[in-house]
Amino acid sequence: MADGGAEMRPRVFCIGLNKTGTSSFHEAMQLLGLTSFHWGGPDVRRAVEAALADGRPLLSDLDPTVDAFSDVEPLTKNFDVLDRQYPGSRFVLTVRPIDDWVDSRRRHVQRNVIRHEAGEYHGNFLVVDEDAWRREWHEHVPRARQYFAGRGDFLEVDLTTLPGWEPLCALLDLPQPCVPFPWANRGRAMTRDRC
Repeated sequence: MADGGAEMRPRVFCIGLNKTGTSSFHEAMQLLGLTSFHWGGPDVRRAVEAALADGRPLLSDLDPTVDAFSDVEPLTKNFDVLDRQYPGSRFVLTVRPIDDWVDSRRRHVQRNVIRHEAGEYHGNFLVVDEDAWRREWHEHVPRARQYFAGRGDFLEVDLTTLPGWEPLCALLDLPQPCVPFPWANRGRAMTRDRC
């Protein structure tokens, strides 16, 4: 499963916080023909955190065949480390209006609580803390913008405004597919794309 740090090739990292279109990003990467990994749960989080603590490349204990990553919090928050460890990578900061983001997170936590009470959810995303979430946003988003300012390997995009394929494909130097851009967690796909 692990590459032991030997596979240092460039990857695509979605560095947006959860509930900013990371599922749509993941589906888009798959439609573009990339092997994409989304979330993965506590075991993946612990593996990345262990690599960080040991000073090893952050993807050391993950599948070396994966091309794109999204919604893995220790990867999202340590984009500067990834940038040094995986030169040539591309970084996508997914954003959305902050009030919509807070509302989406609140609804997600409420679903988790119901699933937890039914014995179907074993994670720890069970508390609504809108003040802490807003602080997290106001720390993470400006930090990413400042770090990548003026760089051609970075894209900030609001996937909730349905930008279509063009920005991602331009960043990745890939042709635009003739399928609708995925709009995950909405039950339907929407697009402005033309083929």
